[in-house]
Amino acid sequence: MNIIAATIRRELLIAFRSPGDIINPLMFFIIAVTLFPLGVGADTEFLSRIASGIIWVTALLAVMLSMDSLFRADYEDGSLEQLLLSPQPLYFIILAKVGSHWLVSGLPIVILAPVLASMLALPAEAMLPLLAGLLIGTPILTLIGAVGMALTVGLSRSGLLLAVLVLPLYVPVLVFGTGTVSTALGGLGISGLLALLGAMLVLAICLAPLAIMAALRISVS
Repeated sequence: MNIIAATIRRELLIAFRSPGDIINPLMFFIIAVTLFPLGVGADTEFLSRIASGIIWVTALLAVMLSMDSLFRADYEDGSLEQLLLSPQPLYFIILAKVGSHWLVSGLPIVILAPVLASMLALPAEAMLPLLAGLLIGTPILTLIGAVGMALTVGLSRSGLLLAVLVLPLYVPVLVFGTGTVSTALGGLGISGLLALLGAMLVLAICLAPLAIMAALRISVS
């Protein structure tokens, strides 16, 4: 627990010393969502039908945009190699790093999502399902993206390769996340879809750090 707390404290301190890494994905999320009404028109009925898809797709892209700051600085200054050689349990250090990254990049997206969804005329009864889906789904997106980032951290231009690696894995999260909102709007229960997202989150928490550890060792070597 001490190493987890120390890692989270270190990662949060580094993040707040470089506010651009926090603000850039968040600003992308806000700008991308606000541009949709300008591009497709101000028809509130049409916007309400596509609001959940807009929020989820832009949140997905914002999370992927934030991935570059996860391991890049540690790789460039050599601390990533020291981390791999550390006698401390690497599994929990990786999990703490990814969790800290979600706190500064994913959680603000979840908090802002209902505000932007109301601008897109999303019905009030769909707000809670949207928030619940994002709260469970964005950590999954972050964990999957961390695996792709760990594989490409040693490359100077990894953006396109990262997208090719992680976007297919993002599709189930996107489908279940948007399905939660559409199911709620149809008057049906959403507990099953949330349970599926929860199971995916548990699976990602258990397996993603192992894949990240292997990918980082490949990248460093």
